[in-house]
This record gives sequence, structure tokens and C-alpha cells, in this order.
Amino acid sequence: MRGPRRCRTRASTRASILAACALLASTVSAQEPAAPVVGTLQQGIREIPSAAASPQLGGPLEAVTEPIAAARPGVLPAFIYGNGVFDAETPDMVMTLRGGVRFSPAYFGSSTIRTGPDVGLRIDHLELPGGLSLGSNSTVGFLRGFGPRLSARYIRRRNSDGYDEIRGLDDVPFALELGVGLGYERRNYRAFADVRYGAIGHDAWVSDVGADAISYPYEGLTLTLGPRVSFGSQKFMDTYFGIEPDESQASGLAEFQPEPGIYGAGMELGARYLFNERWGIEGAARWTRLMNSAADSPIVTNGASDQYMVRFDISRRISLDF
Repeated sequence: MRGPRRCRTRASTRASILAACALLASTVSAQEPAAPVVGTLQQGIREIPSAAASPQLGGPLEAVTEPIAAARPGVLPAFIYGNGVFDAETPDMVMTLRGGVRFSPAYFGSSTIRTGPDVGLRIDHLELPGGLSLGSNSTVGFLRGFGPRLSARYIRRRNSDGYDEIRGLDDVPFALELGVGLGYERRNYRAFADVRYGAIGHDAWVSDVGADAISYPYEGLTLTLGPRVSFGSQKFMDTYFGIEPDESQASGLAEFQPEPGIYGAGMELGARYLFNERWGIEGAARWTRLMNSAADSPIVTNGASDQYMVRFDISRRISLDF
């Protein structure tokens, strides 16, 4: 009697477990699907597929998640992503903003190289009243034909007591020059002229004239090479190359009164690589020979007439619809 009873008990227990499983399954199926599993905070990585949907459970990570770089907006600032306020489909103005680091002389005529920030803004396309337009909104980075230019330059503060060769001269505060220019550009060459005013600092006028040959070794890479000539007004020359009587007495350098005009000329090599239609990296190396009154200044003869600059930047294309 014990054998059959034990079998009946086991059969009854098994039937109860199966009934409970069926009831649980019917309850779950009546509810909404569970939320997908997410691989990063917020929305950085897409849903991880289930075993039934994945053909290879042991495959590479790319088969399970998308790269963080392809994250949906919300993880990083909106400026990073496309199709936002900075990426109008039919823009009235297209600009390229760059920012990075610059290596340049500590002051005009210095042989000491210092590190500082580098910022630039360039107009690539502009819609004008009356249906006129300049540049091309399909061109990334270069404005074709005649067009306006924005020009700006930051000049670091000259702390004269920090350099033995000019100790005793007056310090010169930092300057921010702002201005505009006009350029003409085709696929393989360009020329431009810029005029700036020292809105902060020296309160003087300066100008740069230049031209470049342009080449495209392979897709995404653009190289430029050409001459540069710089002009300075009387006040600009006095500020950076002049030596007043009291400065002469304090520094031991001879008095000097520079003349306005061309103060430097040289060459600039530029390179830019575009990752996509919005983001890129760029850099430039420039050699300038100080000349005329600038080269005759004791500030330069005690330093260096050959000036070198190198910069490295990240660039972002901005398209605005007004």
C-alpha cells in the first residue's frame, strides 16, 4: 500500500506545481511588457537584445550595444548633437567656430615661447536682404567667391619685469582686437584683407593681408599655404615697439620712436581635417619676420626678429536660421 500512495502523492504535487506555473504565466501575460535593460546611465546605450533575438550570444560588444558616441541627446550638451538650434536645414548664416591652444612669443620681439588659448570665428555663408547670398551653405569651412570675414586677435599682457631683456619698461595690458575683412576664394586659392581695432587694450588700428594656395590630398583633409603681411598704426607701434624717456632710464634701453606701417611679413601653413559636416580639427604654423621700425626697436634687437606661432584647435560648424 505504501508504494502506490507515494506515487499518488508525487503525482499530486507535480500537478499542483504545473497549475501554479500556468496561473503565473497567465497573470504576467496580462500585464504590460517590462522596461528594456539599459547599458548606461540615462539614454547612453540602446536596449540589450534578448537571447531569442540575438543570433550569437558570445559575439562582440557591438552586437549588444551601440557606441556611447551614438547616444541620443540628453547625455551630453545639445551643442554636441546635430539637428538642433545650431544646425538649421535652411540657414541664413553658416559659421565655423574654433577653440584650442596656441604657442606663440611672450610679447612682440620676444624669443620666449608661451602657451595660451586660441579662439576663432569664420563666416562661411551669409544670406542678405533682397535675395543676395555670399558663400555656400553646402561648403564646410570655406566661403567661395567674394564675402565678408570676421577677424579677431587676442594679445597677451606684457609683464616687463618677468623678462630680463626688457625689465624697466612699462607693462602693457592684454588687448582684444575686433574687426572685419573681405576675402575672395575659389577651390584652390584665396586672398583676404582684414582690419581690426583694439576694442580692449591698445585702442589702435591694425591690418593683415594674405593669400593661400589650397589643396585637398584626400577626402576630409585641406591644406593651405601662403604669405602674410601685417600693418600697424602709430599708436600700435608706440605701444609694442616704442621706448619713452622714462622707460629708457629705468631699463637701460635706448629711446625709440617707431613709425607706422608694415611691421611684419611671413608665411603660414594650415591644415584641417573634417570628421563630418559639423566637427573637425585644425592647426596652423606661422613664421613672421619683424621688419622696418619694428625690427629697429631695442625691444626686438634684444630679443628675436623671427617670430613663430603654432596652434591646435577643434572646430564646430554652426548653421543659424533667422
